[in-house]
Amino acid sequence: MSEEVKNEFSFENPEYRKTYWHTCSHVMAQAVKRLWPEVKLAIGPSIDEGFYYDMDAPFAFTPEHLEQIEAEMRKICKEKLKLERFELPREEALKFMEEKGEPFKVELIQDLPEDAHISFYKQGEFTDLCAGPHLDSTGRIKGNAIKLTACNAAYWRGDSNRETLQRIYGIAFPKKDELDEYLARIEEAKKRDHRKLGKELGLFMLRDEGPGFPFFLPKGMVLRNTLIDYWRQVHKRYGYVEISTPIMLNRQLWERSGHWDHYKNNMYTTVIDDTDFAIKPMNCPGGMLVYSSEPHSYRDLPLRVGELGLVHRHELSGALHGLFRVRCFTQDDAHIFMTQEQLKDEIKNVVKLFDEVYSVFGLPYQIELSTMPEDHIGTVEQWEHNQDILKEAITEMGKDFVVNEGDGAFYGPKLDFHLADSLGRTWQCGTVQLDSQLPERFELEYTGEDGQKHRPVMLHRVVLGSIERFIGVITEHFAGAFPTWLAPVQVKVLPITDRAAAYADQVSAKLDALGYRVEVDHRNEKIGKKIRDTQLEKVPYMLVVGDKEAESGDVAVRNRHGDQTVMSFDAFAAQLKEEVDTKAREQK
Repeated sequence: MSEEVKNEFSFENPEYRKTYWHTCSHVMAQAVKRLWPEVKLAIGPSIDEGFYYDMDAPFAFTPEHLEQIEAEMRKICKEKLKLERFELPREEALKFMEEKGEPFKVELIQDLPEDAHISFYKQGEFTDLCAGPHLDSTGRIKGNAIKLTACNAAYWRGDSNRETLQRIYGIAFPKKDELDEYLARIEEAKKRDHRKLGKELGLFMLRDEGPGFPFFLPKGMVLRNTLIDYWRQVHKRYGYVEISTPIMLNRQLWERSGHWDHYKNNMYTTVIDDTDFAIKPMNCPGGMLVYSSEPHSYRDLPLRVGELGLVHRHELSGALHGLFRVRCFTQDDAHIFMTQEQLKDEIKNVVKLFDEVYSVFGLPYQIELSTMPEDHIGTVEQWEHNQDILKEAITEMGKDFVVNEGDGAFYGPKLDFHLADSLGRTWQCGTVQLDSQLPERFELEYTGEDGQKHRPVMLHRVVLGSIERFIGVITEHFAGAFPTWLAPVQVKVLPITDRAAAYADQVSAKLDALGYRVEVDHRNEKIGKKIRDTQLEKVPYMLVVGDKEAESGDVAVRNRHGDQTVMSFDAFAAQLKEEVDTKAREQK
């Protein structure tokens, strides 16, 4: 039997996994209707991790209710109910759901065409409106490997003017140990929550006075600036120049770029001197103006222009989430202008840069090629050509990719880089977007070898995506224990007694002179408490100094994992230098 066939009915097959979870949502709905027949059902799809069902109940679901539902779901799985699909004409389907007293299902059917045949799935006494697919029996589901994880409010059809429903989330696996492993990972993720760690470590804060607009605190700024310094070092080596464009530009520019028509609902606008202006939601149009400000020759190309631009986007309040979803963020953009012949090599050059940066943080990735959306500009022929160029470049590099149909930017196809953190979660950070449209709209030109004017091709690309979001990602990835080169405080000197305070200050001053970030804990506390507090702060190194160290000139080195040794100051400084210079992820 081939591996492909063997895995067809396993969680390794994403389609089977989706079908499994979708069937679980029906089992959950059936369990709820058995327990509380008065509950009205809305929709219950599978999602990236598990499933949910939206319901209208005359009471609020509590954790105790979820336990009852889980128990009933296990019973339904043991009953091994066959799932049977059948169809009804639209009018019969409407009558069927009206008789069942399911108004949300009735509304869904009313939105379907007059000649539609509506599909249903029946399992025992329970029947649900559904397009499927489903497993053939509830017995396929492992009852003791189901867990209902949360219940939140949700608007019917995502419309805040409609009914407020309750959304019950769940997860399920074919084996109990897989569920246990998943739940353990979720608990670990809670401990790593960047919002929690950001507060504990003094990195950033979020306030009601500015929802979605983060405040970076002193230690957070050290982290942020260190990350930006690294970004600048890498980009200089790869031949980029850096610019800065205005945060606000007039409506005419955004109409020319296409953003006013395609993105206006996410833009903050105002009027200045009777003219409409918008705060930039992205840096691209400003970059076009910089390129067009002077003539270019083919000898100038490729021209790689980077920008750390602060952008603002109007996100719904319910979508805001720590640093992961904010209303203002610094995008590490770059726009690369080139000839058509240089395009493939430039794509490869960008991917090499991505490889270097992501490896520093220990973040492997998967590539997704997003193709032409319905709302797009440019011809189908242009899109197909550009999609082929992206495919060829990464294929020639030996990179695998999956296709995400219809999810390209409105101006061109893109490669999205999904990073996997230490818990196996994925984050979309880097992107490479191939754009033939903006150079056309802004009439960008260069003089070719033939002395004639030509239109350059352009790549948009970000590595980190958003500085803020990337900080959130690596905070959770490292659980706040940042590598030494990135840590806001790299060394903390802990004098055991007041007599050692002067030596502690000497050690601190020497490290500071070498360019390291160091603090001294002069509190009148026992050394054990100083060590515990420093470990909670996740400082990479503690130097414990007392009378003995002051006399010998040595330092007692303790890392945040609890490993201890005594060495000379010079030996420790050399070890620290190697870790910082190589950007090592693990301590010595």
